[in-house]
Amino acid sequence: MIELDYAALGATPVARDPFPHLVVPNFVPPEMLPVLLVDLPSLGKRGSFPIDGLSLGPNARALMDELAGSQLRDAIAARFDMDLGDAPSMVTLRGWTNERDGYVHTDSTAKRVTVLLYLNPTTNAWTQHEGCLRLLRGPNDLEDYVVEVPPVNGTLLVFPNAPNAWHGHKRFTGQRYSVQLNYMTTDAKARSELRRHRIAAFMKRLTRAA
Repeated sequence: MIELDYAALGATPVARDPFPHLVVPNFVPPEMLPVLLVDLPSLGKRGSFPIDGLSLGPNARALMDELAGSQLRDAIAARFDMDLGDAPSMVTLRGWTNERDGYVHTDSTAKRVTVLLYLNPTTNAWTQHEGCLRLLRGPNDLEDYVVEVPPVNGTLLVFPNAPNAWHGHKRFTGQRYSVQLNYMTTDAKARSELRRHRIAAFMKRLTRAA
């Protein structure tokens, strides 16, 4: 069982600049981070992988189950004054980034809320600001940021999707673990994205079994 710091999530004020968001350092307790890293698969290529198609150790699987559960959903809904009760959820894992990642963007309109959980230890790589997610004032300048979030130490980042929720990071090539949980809309675009997610998970299971 994974004990996450829901008390810190409940106590952290919602920041409004440049758009509503929460950053909770050490949402994963520090003593659990090395244990989780051992349980994660080695992903040597870029992309978001559905967790149903991955081989996870027991602690990593427990973490994914906890993230997909009602306690986190209810806590996020309360913090942002949203009703997420009927929102489908989608959980993916990234383990590697390269020069093709980090471009400034907003998330798909099929996503109501984006939740990012970073599972990397602190290293000198992040002190160069490469791979550190920036919350931006607009779409045109990666240096025009309000908040920079190093992808380390079980840090949790949550923000509702919005037309002005611009984000990106400086290029980084290497291991960079992040879990992405999205609460989706219930429209056709969201159903299509969820269906694609399930097909990808199924195909990865077939590949692993072959």
